[in-house]
Amino acid sequence: MIVESPQAAFVTRTHCPLCHKEILINWERDDIPYFGDVMFITACCDCSFRFTDTIILSQKEPVRYELTIEGPEDLYAKFVRSTSGTIKVPELGIMVEPGSISESYITNIEGLLDRILAVVVTATKWVAEEPDKLEHGLKLQEMIQQAIDGKQKLTIIVEDPMGNSAIISEKAICCKLTPQEARNLKTGMIVFDAETSEIEMDSCDEHTIGN
Repeated sequence: MIVESPQAAFVTRTHCPLCHKEILINWERDDIPYFGDVMFITACCDCSFRFTDTIILSQKEPVRYELTIEGPEDLYAKFVRSTSGTIKVPELGIMVEPGSISESYITNIEGLLDRILAVVVTATKWVAEEPDKLEHGLKLQEMIQQAIDGKQKLTIIVEDPMGNSAIISEKAICCKLTPQEARNLKTGMIVFDAETSEIEMDSCDEHTIGN
């Protein structure tokens, strides 16, 4: 192992799972706003194998944020989703849970709705031959688009057992999750403590769209 800095970055060696040649894994530590202390992991091989991951090294209190979209101004509220965040939109029956390779991102409420709309559009195409589900999918698309246009009231909830997700708005309601509520949530990642009729779509995250 070649160690450049025990705190900032280092490199380890392993074997490619595809061609079995030796490859290098790069580990780089950084402090990211809202996410805290994280470790970026990257590896690549000449055979085309690629791997990237982000491990959150810190843990905060389990938290729940809720914001009701009531007008165009609410679409500009900042939305922070870590890899352990579960997103819910009760009016649409939509829940996005962390998967094995979930991604973290910082956007605004409008950007979040755009992401959700893209998933619903794809899921609707999958059920094009099922009239009831097709009608339901098209109705959800219309509601989401109306919310993006500032004409539909929706509730956005994000729950995070690691406390690294947030909705940054004066209107957002924030509260701590109970230990039981936190245990019932998925994390979708490895976490190290540095201090001590449904339409379902599986990808980086697990999306569930209810009736």
